[in-house]
Amino acid sequence: MEQKNEMQRSLGFFPALTTVMGTVIGAGVFFKAGPVASLTGQPGLHILVWILGGVITICGGLTAAELTAAIPETGGMIRYIQRGFGKRWAFLLGWAQSIIYFPANIAALSVVFGTQFLNLFGITINPYNVVIVAIIAAISVTCLNFISSKVSGGLQSVTTIIKLIPIALIIIVGLMRPGGVEFQLLPITTNENMSLASAIGAGLLATMFAYDGWIYAGNIAGEMKNPAKDLPRAIIIGIIAIMSVYVLVNLAYIRTLGMPRLMQTDPNLPALVADKIFGGLGGKLITIGILVSVYGSMNGYTMTGMRVSYALAEDKAFPFWQQFKKLSAGGIPVNSGIMQVSIAALMLCVTIFSSDAFDFLTNMLIFVIWIFYTMVFITVFILRKREPDLPRPYKVPLFPIIPIIAIAGGLFILIMTLLSSDYMNNQLPALVGVGFTLLGLPIYSYLMKKYHAK
Repeated sequence: MEQKNEMQRSLGFFPALTTVMGTVIGAGVFFKAGPVASLTGQPGLHILVWILGGVITICGGLTAAELTAAIPETGGMIRYIQRGFGKRWAFLLGWAQSIIYFPANIAALSVVFGTQFLNLFGITINPYNVVIVAIIAAISVTCLNFISSKVSGGLQSVTTIIKLIPIALIIIVGLMRPGGVEFQLLPITTNENMSLASAIGAGLLATMFAYDGWIYAGNIAGEMKNPAKDLPRAIIIGIIAIMSVYVLVNLAYIRTLGMPRLMQTDPNLPALVADKIFGGLGGKLITIGILVSVYGSMNGYTMTGMRVSYALAEDKAFPFWQQFKKLSAGGIPVNSGIMQVSIAALMLCVTIFSSDAFDFLTNMLIFVIWIFYTMVFITVFILRKREPDLPRPYKVPLFPIIPIIAIAGGLFILIMTLLSSDYMNNQLPALVGVGFTLLGLPIYSYLMKKYHAK
């Protein structure tokens, strides 16, 4: 009897909702508040930027979900870009994900883990100590992934639950405790040395790290009973819930520390807030919860990232593809994982010379990936015209308004980043990311000529 190689459509609304929230909520909610505050300067604008980031994310998620439902293929974004813009752009996305997006995510999260670990145990926080702990953490996560998919998947499930505990406690206690800092959200103003548009653009680039991960929310469309009904509801409700959590957490931060202190972008911000709200022991317990949350986020990016270069290698579309397509006895792309953690470790070593390593890495990866996110939104229009008969179990609502908002939001983030007056924290990371992405062009040409020429 022939076995059908099809996904079982067994998931309803609630599993889709938890997938959206579990995928998106990560370390950004703890460590991007300071950078956003320094860019916006005022409580009202600070909160507005977090709301706008959520609105753009909702529109992006609803738009991309049409492609995930219509093209439920391994590779996700790579396949959508290939259908819309061709193999060259699809390769550039895979290349950027393999050498920038996933390694930089792992490196940035490792910096956060290292800083919080040292703070927890009272060890001197300096660039060398942070990098040592960060590299050990990144390697340990990779080794856990080498054991089996079951181990890495189990770790992800446990940390997803634990990550919500410190967030909930900070919100509830931070907003309810007496004697907090007084502040006003209106009128919405900005710093004298930055225009409103520039402040919003730079702030959005920072918040998008906290919202990142939404693109994968639609990957379960092929396993849903009713994707046309439940997927958009899960995305809208899930991201509104996430946006509400982010707004409430930031209100708790402002009420606990005050805007001037928040603007100092202290890497120990969560520990400072936890100590002030819960006291010494309570603060340490919250810090442990944050460490578990960050470690889980590292695991998620490690688990997903090592499979991108493997997928490209299977198509002979990656340097040394013969090595990267090999799997261990447990079916794990070990060589891809080694490459990924090695790039992350190299990035970490470079951060010794930078005091803003976390922001540099996250701004670089977000700028690069939002180029491709915007291309995904445009692909919806391209395929609507080019492939009108493509089965679409789910279609983006209010077409073309929602996709246009998503595209406009993406372009605004990209353009305002390049026009930013903060060269070191915005333009330089963007240019470095684009430069490394474009290095993929000659590699693509070589691979196509050598292995795919007819």
